[in-house]
Amino acid sequence: MLAAPVMGLCDRNKGWLNFTASAYSADGRTASGKQTREGRTVAADPSVLPVGTRIEVADAGPYSGEYVVHDTGPKIKGREIDIFIDKRSEARQFGRKPVRVRVIDLPEPKR
Repeated sequence: MLAAPVMGLCDRNKGWLNFTASAYSADGRTASGKQTREGRTVAADPSVLPVGTRIEVADAGPYSGEYVVHDTGPKIKGREIDIFIDKRSEARQFGRKPVRVRVIDLPEPKR
């Protein structure tokens, strides 16, 4: 069964939710086993956005767009996402900012 925060986000909803975004540039394998990729990889709290969730991010400037939650992180809690950006200087410059997120598709539940 999905945690309560996930159920609120994951009704294949068409609405936008307020999140806080930051960025990281640690190249490598993610929690899902995928390679990090700019314009595709985002990390999130798996109790809010499970690994494999496809999302759309708005209000993130040139980093707005569609992403897949491929990663998690111990400092990512609640309605926070961490966008992978190749260049460390650009990730640092991104800082932390309010963004809007909407769930496009959820991963199939594990049985």
